[in-house]
Amino acid sequence: MKPRRLEQTFDYLILALFAASALTPILYVLKMSLDSEVIGQDSWGHFENYLKAWGQGHFSTYMTNSITVAIVVVLSALILSIMSGYVLGILRPPGSTPLFYLFLLGIMVPSEAIVIPLFFDLRTLGLTDTIWAIALPQIAQSTAFGTFWMRSYFRGVDPAIIEAARLDGAGTLRLIWSVLLPMGRPAIVTQIVLTFMWTWNDFLIPLIMSPSGKLRTAPLGLAFFQGQYTQGTVLLAAGAVLVALPMVVLYLALQRHFIAGMTEGAVKG
Repeated sequence: MKPRRLEQTFDYLILALFAASALTPILYVLKMSLDSEVIGQDSWGHFENYLKAWGQGHFSTYMTNSITVAIVVVLSALILSIMSGYVLGILRPPGSTPLFYLFLLGIMVPSEAIVIPLFFDLRTLGLTDTIWAIALPQIAQSTAFGTFWMRSYFRGVDPAIIEAARLDGAGTLRLIWSVLLPMGRPAIVTQIVLTFMWTWNDFLIPLIMSPSGKLRTAPLGLAFFQGQYTQGTVLLAAGAVLVALPMVVLYLALQRHFIAGMTEGAVKG
């Protein structure tokens, strides 16, 4: 028992060191965001820094753009992923395996490799400087991952449950809505959190697809705010906290299902 307890203590110590290394920069930025802007004034707790950064950095506009894009991407990718995951994981028609590998190709191709030709295509269609120019590429990328994720979930469902629902007269929509989706809540929440995080943090696509800058998202606005206030580290830290806050709130609200989904995915993998 003693070696076992020693090994457990060592594991906790390693985890504590990793946690401290991850949290230290975050706590430093949070502390800096509440410092005084006045040089030489050693005071703390200036919550008005957030209001000042919000106004000077035009974060109300940038946050609105980011939230709009995130909602469109998350909902669209989730619906498409459930549909494709059901087909590839439950129905499994002929040719489903090559089609699945085609979806995997969408995960492997980085945005940097396609963003320039994609910009010219969307410009030809008159979609640049619109929400759709920013959202559509991210919907495609998120659907590729979501198909992989939801297919894995659907393939893990007990066939007896599906057969019982069909014997009770459940059609396809009823089966998905009333049986499979409630059972797959952890997997769905995990996809929502990951898709939201990737969409919110994306920098390249909003930068390229909105050349006029009228549809800057929050991370992009923070980068321009940094260029404007290179000496104002306090306001810059406050802006960084504001940009990160929606992701933190979403994760804290859904963390139980998110952790369950990641754990189930790791076990199935």
